[in-house]
This record gives sequence, C-alpha cells and structure tokens, in this order.
Amino acid sequence: MVPDLPPLPALTRAEGELIDRYLDVVDLLGRINPARREDTYGGLRAAQALVSRATELRDALVLMHGRGERELHAATLARALRVLDGERRTSRVTVPPEPDS
Repeated sequence: MVPDLPPLPALTRAEGELIDRYLDVVDLLGRINPARREDTYGGLRAAQALVSRATELRDALVLMHGRGERELHAATLARALRVLDGERRTSRVTVPPEPDS
C-alpha cells in the first residue's frame, strides 16, 4: 500500500516546471557524484544528460522571468520539494559521512 503523501502546494505551471527541472538536475548530479559512484560509465551518461537538463532548467527560469514572475516563493517551493522527496534526492549530491571505525 502506498503511504498518503501530503498534498503538493498550489504552484503555477512555471513553478511546477522549475521544480521538476531542478530535481532532474539534482538526480543527475547525484548519479555523477564521485563519492557515491563505483564506475565511470554511469557518471559519464549522467554528465552527458546534464547538459540538456540544465538547459531546460534555465529555460524554465527564463519563462518565469519573462512572464514577470520575479520572485520565488521559497517556502512554498521548499514544501513542494519535500513532497517530491527532494531532501533524499539532494542528499545524494553531498559527500557521504565517514564510515564509523
């Protein structure tokens, strides 16, 4: 059974696109992270995909800016990231803690 997740906060279409593209980039960076990889091929493939995903992220921000959306509502976007498992996903970008001796 799938657990009940909190509802996603109300986002504009552009904000939703920004969150989705940001998480795409984060996921790829997590796959590239040399502190969490054991092979080069997966990291290479993720790095190749990163170029297009970063472009899509930039385009989402350009669209928002062009529509006059000059401010990001950080608290709302942070709630959306939490609902979409952003804390776990972004943790893969960091250096893992040292193993206990």
